[in-house]
Amino acid sequence: MPDPIKVTTRTDRRKARTRAALIKAAQRFLAEGRVNVAVLEITQTADIGLGSFYNHFETKEELFRAAIDDALEAHADLLEELTADIDDPAVVFAHSFRLTGRLHRAQPELSRVVLSSGPALLTSNVGLAPRARRDIEAAVRRGRFKVADIDLAMVVVAGAAIALGQLLHARPERDDAAATDQVTQDVLRMLGLTSSQARKICAMPLPQLILVDREQQPG
Repeated sequence: MPDPIKVTTRTDRRKARTRAALIKAAQRFLAEGRVNVAVLEITQTADIGLGSFYNHFETKEELFRAAIDDALEAHADLLEELTADIDDPAVVFAHSFRLTGRLHRAQPELSRVVLSSGPALLTSNVGLAPRARRDIEAAVRRGRFKVADIDLAMVVVAGAAIALGQLLHARPERDDAAATDQVTQDVLRMLGLTSSQARKICAMPLPQLILVDREQQPG
């Protein structure tokens, strides 16, 4: 008789693979700007049966929301890893903003999924927004930033990040690093740093971007 624990584990892994395939397919459609596709087309892209879709999601909209959240978390987790050893929250924030700008070109599909969330990026409970707010609040407590209203600061930060990403996709001839660092300096000045302080932070070397295709990771 099979070990019931192993059977459960295999079942859970199979369910996880199916869910991941659906999310990956949804992210592909989001990156292409195709949100009016039928559930059948999504399941065909994911190479799973139509009935399996409803074991994981009640609606297509629920799947797309999960796909966006997954992309936001993947983006934010990468930034967390790359800034984990930095003590100054102002530098953590600046590095995250500068790396995000570079990721629009380094990971264009992930970038397009993140940008597809549009204004919802500002109020999302996952991904970049809560981490940016955390870093800004920490920098205010340390006396690095001078911000009277965190909510309004987040409006400017999120707006700048979204608009920058859209510009870099629309203008492939632009230098993404130079454009990102200039916008980062402008954002840092808005947050209370002097021009000299902002330039100094944006001149710091960034952690190396090691981009891994999660689809190729083991497990």
